[in-house]
Amino acid sequence: MSMAATMAATNAIQCSALPSKLGALSLSSSNSTRFGSLSFSSSLSHNFFSRGCLSMSTIQRPIRRSVVCEAAPTKKPDSAAKRARQAEKRRVYNKARKSEIRTRMKKVLEALDTLKKKPDAQAEEVITVEKLIAEAYSVIDKAVKVGTLHRNTGARRKSRLARSKKAVEIHHGWYTPSPTVSA
Repeated sequence: MSMAATMAATNAIQCSALPSKLGALSLSSSNSTRFGSLSFSSSLSHNFFSRGCLSMSTIQRPIRRSVVCEAAPTKKPDSAAKRARQAEKRRVYNKARKSEIRTRMKKVLEALDTLKKKPDAQAEEVITVEKLIAEAYSVIDKAVKVGTLHRNTGARRKSRLARSKKAVEIHHGWYTPSPTVSA
C-alpha cells in the first residue's frame, strides 16, 4: 500500500468518527474551499483538516418507517431463578421454626394436662411448666422478630399457653381470680 492510500484510509476512518449531529452532512475532498482550522471533535486531528480541502453539502434522506419487533422482553433471566432459590431457602428455614414452635407448645400443653389430671399436685410443680412456657415464649418471639410468624399469631399462641396455665392453677385452687368490680 502506498503512503497516499494509507493516508486516504486513515482520513476515511477519521471521518466516520464525526459526531451524530453531523449525520446530514457529507464530506468530500474537493479543492474548492480551504478551511484553516476546523474541528468538529476532539478525536479528529487538526492536521486532517489543515492539509485537505473540505466541502459540505446537505443530503436529502427519504423518510423511512420501520417496525421493530422484539421477542417478549423479560427481566434478567437469572433473577427469577434467584428468587426461587431464596424462597426455597426461606421455606425450609420457616418450616423448621414453625415445627419448633409447635413442638414447644405441645410439650407445655402436655405438661399442663398431666399436672391438671394429677390429684395430689403441688404448687411448686408449676415452676417446671413455667420454664417450658418461657422457652416457648422465646421461640415464638424470635419467629415473630424474623418474620416467620405474624405478630398477632405469636401473641395468640402465647396467650393460649398463659390461659392454659391459669386454668390449671384455678383447677387446683392455687390461683383465685379477683371478682370483677362493677362501676
